[in-house]
Amino acid sequence: GMGRTGKWFAHQWAGIKPDVMPLAKGLGSGVPIGAVVAGPKAANIFQPGNHGTTFGGNPLAMRAGVETIRIMEEEGLLDNAAKVGAHLKAALQKALAGNPGVKDVRGQGLMIGIELARPCGVLAQRALDAGLLLSVTADSVVRLVPPLILTEAEADEMVGILVPLIEAFLKE
Repeated sequence: GMGRTGKWFAHQWAGIKPDVMPLAKGLGSGVPIGAVVAGPKAANIFQPGNHGTTFGGNPLAMRAGVETIRIMEEEGLLDNAAKVGAHLKAALQKALAGNPGVKDVRGQGLMIGIELARPCGVLAQRALDAGLLLSVTADSVVRLVPPLILTEAEADEMVGILVPLIEAFLKE
């Protein structure tokens, strides 16, 4: 959610409308916040007093949410996520093409996964040592979720750091 994939919410790429959608981290730009968006089928399920919340209604958290949305709109961060994400994904696909140890490079916007043929948890520390923060999920997927303000030049720098690390790891 919150623009990571190049649309406000990932479900929009599939053309579906969820009944309930939780929002949190990205909504507050670092300020703890939580929200629930409910469509017509679920909107009347929660009534006042049914559910408590730590951050609900907190003026600071609510202002952070409003400002996050305003800044994302004014700075075109959804378009940037879509454009730079497509550039990053294409660059990774090109650089890793034909490597039998790479099963897939997938994702949408600035949420990209590189699935390798074997567990690759050691790449998280190796990338960190090289100045790149990433995570490994499901034992064999390098997960990239860079900030929505990422530029194409920074995406190219990521590729320049990451691809040699993956190639060296796969040769081990």
